[in-house]
Amino acid sequence: MSLDGRDVPGAGRAPSRSQAGPHSLGGSPEVPIGRGAHRNPAGLSTVVVGAWRLAEWGWTPQQRLAWIEGNLDLGVTSFDHADIYGGYSVEALFGEALALRPALRARMQLVSKCGIQLVTPARPGFPRQTQVKHYDTSAAHVRASVDQSLQALRTDHLDLLLIHRPDALMDFDELADTFEALRREGKVRCFGVSNFTPQQLAPLHRRIALATHQIELSPLCTNALHDGVLDQCQDLGLRPMIWSPLAGGRLFTSDDPRAQRVRQTLEVMAAELGVSTTTLVIAWVQRHPSQPLPILGSRRIEVARDALAAQDLRLDAQQWWRIWTAATGHEVP
Repeated sequence: MSLDGRDVPGAGRAPSRSQAGPHSLGGSPEVPIGRGAHRNPAGLSTVVVGAWRLAEWGWTPQQRLAWIEGNLDLGVTSFDHADIYGGYSVEALFGEALALRPALRARMQLVSKCGIQLVTPARPGFPRQTQVKHYDTSAAHVRASVDQSLQALRTDHLDLLLIHRPDALMDFDELADTFEALRREGKVRCFGVSNFTPQQLAPLHRRIALATHQIELSPLCTNALHDGVLDQCQDLGLRPMIWSPLAGGRLFTSDDPRAQRVRQTLEVMAAELGVSTTTLVIAWVQRHPSQPLPILGSRRIEVARDALAAQDLRLDAQQWWRIWTAATGHEVP
């Protein structure tokens, strides 16, 4: 009814999820964030540690613990996982090390991803036998993945859960309901996505407020700068997490002509600025107005230290475009 008592068509019916605006992390309608505001509801550190190669390093639990503590002592407190890393083994390796000093959990943020089903004997019948590699964002799979991650990491909650890849069969309503249920149960505090297009992110964000979008960005992978992904992050106030900001090491080792061209420019500029090449690359990534959070996948604590030094280096526009020009091989139009 209207205020004067007349019947109004549609009055009293709850809006559908697609009609309703995004909901905040507490479940109430979200207040517009305003110009220039960027959210970091999961409390991620400015630089994030990527754990995906942990199984390859062949470390003992004590060595893994030293790596965790070394990053924490630098102020790098966020650790990025995915259920499938290391053939479903990395989270358990991390959890085994964390169990040696459980009090460290209070100093860190744990991130995991799910939604990819691998064909592997590591998870027989989970939640049913996998016969072909595929994506799965069903409620049953997301819930089973979260429970498995919690058990492997030896924690009672994830600070952030991401959908690893966009699923053509994703039911936005079902996924949003699953996220909300996991939050009510205290299993996951914040949610986001990874490797989505703007068109794929928007419907889910309308149903439940997302905390971040994890994407690839480096001088050797600049698509996100021009395909609308980072524009959307800036518009929605989402601080993107950046995987492979150092191009998986190719910036330093590849013989590819493009990598060599970029490396030469980086080395000259780093010498001019009196910083390491790693610091310069991270400063280039973080110069974007969306305030990206780079993920480092190195076993070497020195790489994290160099990345943190980028906080004291703000490139001007010409310096930033100088690297972009080397990366693309041409000037701007």
